[in-house]
Amino acid sequence: MSEQDITDLVRSDNWMMAVLQAADTLDFPDWMIGAGFIRNKVWDSLHNIKRRVADTSDIDLIYFDLNNVSEDADRNLSIKMGGKLGLQWEIVNQAYTHKWHGHNQYTHTAEGMSHWVETATCVAVTIKDNNPVIIAPHGIDDLVNLIVRPSPSRTQDLGLFKQRIQSKEWLKKWPRLRVIID
Repeated sequence: MSEQDITDLVRSDNWMMAVLQAADTLDFPDWMIGAGFIRNKVWDSLHNIKRRVADTSDIDLIYFDLNNVSEDADRNLSIKMGGKLGLQWEIVNQAYTHKWHGHNQYTHTAEGMSHWVETATCVAVTIKDNNPVIIAPHGIDDLVNLIVRPSPSRTQDLGLFKQRIQSKEWLKKWPRLRVIID
C-alpha cells in the first residue's frame, strides 16, 4: 500500500471525508487528523475488514497556532465539536504539547505528532482543495507493513507503549500486526 493508496482509501470513504470537511470549517492553521482515524482505517483495509466508520474512540484533530495556546480553549472546543457527526473530538494545539514531553518548542504540527507513542500512529490526513493529503513524519512503512514500533523519541517509554497495545487490543482486532522493539 502506497501513500496514494491511503489517500484514495480516505477519499472513497464518505464518513472520513465528512469528518475532514467538518474539521476544515474550524479554519485552524496547519491542522490534520491522525492516530486511529488513519491508522485503524489502513489496518482494517490490510485485514480486509469493512466498517461503516473507523474503529476509533475519538477524532484526534491537531493544529499549530502560537497565538492560541489555551488548553482550556481546546478542551471546550472538543466538547462543542462532540455534537458534530456524533463523534468525540480531541482537539490539541501542538504549540503547547512540547511541555508535556519536556522538549523545546515545536515549530509545526507534524513535529508535535512525531512524538506520539508509535510510528504507525504518527500518520495524519488533512485536506487541501477538498483532496486528502497524508502527513507522516516517520513515513508510512510501519503503518502499511503492519508494524507496531515505538516512535524514536519514545523508546525509553516502553511501559506506555506495551500498555497501549494491550488496552487497545490491537493484536486481537488486527492479528497480522507485528510488534517490533528495536
